[in-house]
Amino acid sequence: MISILTPAFNESTNLRALYDRLAAAMAAHGMDWEWVIVDDHSRDDTFAVIQQLAMADSRVRGLRLARNSGSHTAITCGLHHVSGDAAALLAADLQDPPEFLATMIQRWRQGAQVVWAVRRQRPGETSHRSFAAVYYWIMRRLVGMREMPATGADFFLIDRVVIEAFRQSRERNTSVFALITWLGFRQDRIEYDKQPRASGRSGWTLARKVTLVIDSVTSFSDFPLRWCLYGGLSLLAAGALVGVGGLMLLPSLGAGLLLVVALVLALSGLQLCALAIVGQYVYRALDEARGRPRYVVEAVAGRLMSAQPAVE
Repeated sequence: MISILTPAFNESTNLRALYDRLAAAMAAHGMDWEWVIVDDHSRDDTFAVIQQLAMADSRVRGLRLARNSGSHTAITCGLHHVSGDAAALLAADLQDPPEFLATMIQRWRQGAQVVWAVRRQRPGETSHRSFAAVYYWIMRRLVGMREMPATGADFFLIDRVVIEAFRQSRERNTSVFALITWLGFRQDRIEYDKQPRASGRSGWTLARKVTLVIDSVTSFSDFPLRWCLYGGLSLLAAGALVGVGGLMLLPSLGAGLLLVVALVLALSGLQLCALAIVGQYVYRALDEARGRPRYVVEAVAGRLMSAQPAVE
């Protein structure tokens, strides 16, 4: 059985259309499936639509989170509740075509344990493309995850063994996609064309994007700390050179004073940057030590086959 997981935030206008296409695509290939929808505490009637779909089709199941926690937390919640032999992530906005699942399932049956659907193009999303290019360059070049698709992947299918390995992770501030990449296993990728959003507005704000970058970097690399060390050593060397130059050009007090002021400002900026970076790591250690639940399920639609807790 294939589990399809969909995080949803204010997607009431898209879910019925997605259900129709998903049901048709799975029926065309004779596949047994379930659809687990995680409502990330939407402000519209998304959960009411999920309840209606669950009443009409027992393969549809839904969970509503007690607070808006972000798409990666919603995905984590869904992966804790799927019960299929494999699970596929499918966006609620119809940008990822459900008909493409058959190709991904075929690759999985051929032995791939992680199948990434790599986007060839993103129509009408210039700002998203620019941010994605920077994000994936950082993850591949600086963090060291060279297996991560260079153009990004919002759409994937993972085997049950990968799901179980993912469930063992207790991290709170991390990227689901980066964690699945880090887990390893046999990974494959196929290309597809991302479609325009059917309706509504994306909840993927700039603040959430910046948070994703910080979480992804601090979860899998210490390179910002190393860069601070290198920067500090470079500034110390520059300070020594400026000091020697100042002694040699002592009569020119005006120029020397400007150099001293510039050096003080540079050192102060470096200290603040280093403090902020260290603070991010310390805060994440504190966040993990608190032991607060990553998500709390407020309500359930349909019968969930997976006996997972409502608080995780």
